[in-house]
Order: sequence, then structure tokens, then C-alpha cells
Amino acid sequence: MMIIMKANATPQQVEAVIASIKEAGLNVHLSQGVEATIIGAIGETHNIPMERFESLDGVDIVQRITQPYKLASRQFHPEDSVISMNGFSVGGNEVSVIAGPCSVESRSQIIETAIAVKEAGASALRGGVFKPRTSPYSFQGLGEEGLELLAEAREKTGLPIVVEIMSQVQLDVMVKYVDVLQVGARNMQNFNLLRAIGESRTAVLLKRGLSATVEELLMSAEYILAGGNQRVMLCERGIRTFETSTRNTTDINAIPVLKNLTHLPVILDPSHSTGLANYVAAIARAGIAAGADGLIVEVHPDPAKAVSDGKQSLKPEAFAAMVKQVGQIAQVMGRNLSTVQGDIQPLKQGWA
Repeated sequence: MMIIMKANATPQQVEAVIASIKEAGLNVHLSQGVEATIIGAIGETHNIPMERFESLDGVDIVQRITQPYKLASRQFHPEDSVISMNGFSVGGNEVSVIAGPCSVESRSQIIETAIAVKEAGASALRGGVFKPRTSPYSFQGLGEEGLELLAEAREKTGLPIVVEIMSQVQLDVMVKYVDVLQVGARNMQNFNLLRAIGESRTAVLLKRGLSATVEELLMSAEYILAGGNQRVMLCERGIRTFETSTRNTTDINAIPVLKNLTHLPVILDPSHSTGLANYVAAIARAGIAAGADGLIVEVHPDPAKAVSDGKQSLKPEAFAAMVKQVGQIAQVMGRNLSTVQGDIQPLKQGWA
């Protein structure tokens, strides 16, 4: 249920409405915008008459939210959410580009990649340290050692770091290092993990599951939002269909659909949605034209030697060309590329 306060409502009247919502056994979500104060009554509201709140002083309108996802709904939060973090933001008028290797393999590899993507215009660095692999015999990641290397790359370049989390047991160590927790496609409906992340305040990039509907993606986001973590970004990364010419099928439709249904920022992953480096730039351009708030792209200094996802990883020079192209499209759309300010810092002694 959504309670819209009058423009001249006093803080005391807002507090009285919040107290009434809590008395009804519901949770409260307060959204104070420039033009309106909206109070969300979250929970089982179907047996609670709207008149209970309509009669309170300062209340203008009481509406039921029709979608099953409440906090993620644009009906509840009409304005676009902007997720700010260390050095850049996602959403609003800026387009962000997150880039880096599928896996952190070594100090030299991640530092070299971080420098390259920063110089090309990336606004954040991605890298996997706990890898969910189809085969148990494949490279599983460097763990905390990889997090330390990413933190060093952040110190050198100023780029915030985005890292996939696979289990709630990893949360404590992850939040010590990372700026954005990435929830992968295979964990989109790992509800215990989503609840745990909801109790944190670290920004989250939530990827759509292999066969998940848009509504299922939004319901997963609702788990995080309901826990109190409002810093959620959604990611379209391709879905599984009958088509086998690419790794997945990019659901470009999902971008404008999500932008219509939710206030949360929407990111496109052209690397996983195609699985082939030759197609990444084209799908990246299409995603920005469709209204995506940013991209997450795999980049590796030597894709042929990558321990994972080399086929879909761009070389640094190809990534730089792609960034220029999507920047031009962003300008046509009346937007700008988000960049992180600051120079690249000198290497520490012993770098190799």
C-alpha cells in the first residue's frame, strides 16, 4: 500500500502515519522526494482497509500497489533511482561501463587490465574470485587472495570493484573489500543469499537467471530491497532459448520493459548474452540505444590464455573502440558516459 502525503504535511504528521502503519503489523518504507513524500506500507495489506490511513492528518492519497513486487515498482517509486558509490554512480543521465576479466588470475593480469579499462573510459572494474563453474574440475578462483589483488587495482586506478558472491558465508569477507556485490544468474533465486545481502548496505548487481521472467527478476530484487538494502541494480545477461548460434539470447526487450516497470537501474551484459567477442560491441550499442543505464563487459589482455570465458572477452584495444561507440550513442540519447576522476597511481615495489 502506498500513502502519498500532502505537499505541506509536517514531520509530525509523517511520523503519525508511520506509527499507524507499524500498529497494523506492517513494515514501513519512507521515500522523501523533491515533490512528494511517499510512505510504503509493506506486508499483507489486503485485509487492511485504505480508510485506516486516508483519515490521518496530512495524507493526500492512499493507493494499493498492484504488482507483486512493491519496493521495486515504479508505481511506488516514480523517479529513477541513482546508485552512488566510490567514484561513480549508476542511473540517471549517466551511462556506466563496468569492465574486467571473468577471473582474477594473477597480480600482473588484473593490474594490467585495470589500467587499460580505466584509460579506455571504464567507470568500474569487475573480476571474479569465487567462480561458479559447470565442471568441478575447472578453475574455481583465487578467493581472498583475488580480493586483495582487486583492492590493489582499485587503489592504483580509483576504479570501484564489482565481484560475484556465491554464498552467504562469503558475505563478511566480501563486504570488507568490494564496492558492488554481483549476484550471478545461477544465484538469482538463492533466497537465503538475497536475504543476507538485503541486511548489508553494499551495492548489488543482480543478474537475471538463465530462464527467469522479468517478474521473477523483480521479485528477487524485492528480497534485497525488503531487507533494507536499497542499492540494487538489475542486469540483463541473456536468457536460454532454442537458439544455439550464441551462448544465450540477448533479451533487448527486457531493457525498456524493466525501465517501465521499475525505478532500479538496468545494466546489460553483452559478453555473457552472446558468448562471442565478435558480437559484444554490436549488442552493447543496441543496449545503450534501448535505454540501458550501463554495461558490464569482460576484458582480458590475452583472451586466448584466459582461464575462463576467453571467447567472449575483448582485448583492451577492442574495448576502447567499443567505449567510444557507446559514448556516441549515449550522446545521441541525451546522456553521457560516467567516468572516474583521478590519475593512475604509480606501481608499488615488487609488482610483477
